[in-house]
Amino acid sequence: MLSPAPGDPVRPLLELQDVAVAYDGLSVVQGVSFAVEQGAIGCLLGPSGCGKTTLLRAISGFEPVIQGAILLDGQPVSRRGLTIAPEKRRIGMVFQEFSLFPHLTAYENVVFGLHNRPRTERRARGLELLELVGLKHCSQVYPHQLSGGQQQRIALARALAPNPRLLMLDEPFSSLDVELREGLAREVREILKREGTTAILVTHDQSEAFAMADEIGVMDGGFLQQWDTGYRLYHEPANRFVADFVGQGVLLAGELTAGGQVATELGLVQGPSPTNGARNASVEILIRPDDVVIDPESQVQAKVVERLFRGAHFLYTLRLPSGTRILSVAPSHQAHEPGEEVGLRLDIDHVVTFDRG
Repeated sequence: MLSPAPGDPVRPLLELQDVAVAYDGLSVVQGVSFAVEQGAIGCLLGPSGCGKTTLLRAISGFEPVIQGAILLDGQPVSRRGLTIAPEKRRIGMVFQEFSLFPHLTAYENVVFGLHNRPRTERRARGLELLELVGLKHCSQVYPHQLSGGQQQRIALARALAPNPRLLMLDEPFSSLDVELREGLAREVREILKREGTTAILVTHDQSEAFAMADEIGVMDGGFLQQWDTGYRLYHEPANRFVADFVGQGVLLAGELTAGGQVATELGLVQGPSPTNGARNASVEILIRPDDVVIDPESQVQAKVVERLFRGAHFLYTLRLPSGTRILSVAPSHQAHEPGEEVGLRLDIDHVVTFDRG
């Protein structure tokens, strides 16, 4: 493929244009549009039943679309009346079950899909990928002799072996221990970046999404609620669902003032600009744990309800005089006991408001 000339717009490798998918006449995915550039890692994030796996199947060619189009490298592979077969799309797949062949060694699993290539080329590619995933020393080991994380890396190497133009990862870490998931997601990201592979991750775990993806699409009810970077999803959510699903936080009642500030129980809040198009004076403002600072000099008081140790910091649940509960993070050397009264102040960089109710 020719590289674009300087100044020319970069054509995305994967593009979805107003895509809808239905089962038995019942709409499952509606009006989804997003694009993923060559070499980028996208993610579909959402709760069970939101439509993310259906969308993955449509991109892979296993489900037809009833509206819109899916393009790979600028060419339509799915639209109403057209569904290019999965094997012709050059898409690799990594599943949560790993699906390794138990009677084949790690090396034999990796090169399994390369049977049409010359033996020397097949061997070179297999050893290259085993080294890429850090398991060259395990080439003659069988899957049952590997840990879960090692099996996942072998499954990744096998999917990368035929040089797919797009790699799909369907809940690839869900069968692993929680402690391993985020670390392995970072490792897989590094491997994909070194290989220059474009990928789509499907997950319900935001920690995996943040660790691995360049851009994330939050889905709910078959609709794409927001496609953005993890930073913007957290700090500038497009709607209440994204605000609630991504990260932790509470919506605190407030009133918009004539000067554009928000008057709350914790005092006046001012920032670059309230967002999300609140039209009424009565609003709710999104308060993240890192927005709430425990400050002994503050006149605003709250009672410590719960304290959770998170290593470098504590996560506090605090009750305001009105009864509203909010969250705050503080360094772990700054310990406050449940029942203790503490002073609070807000330190918010991104003011996000919604009409109350």
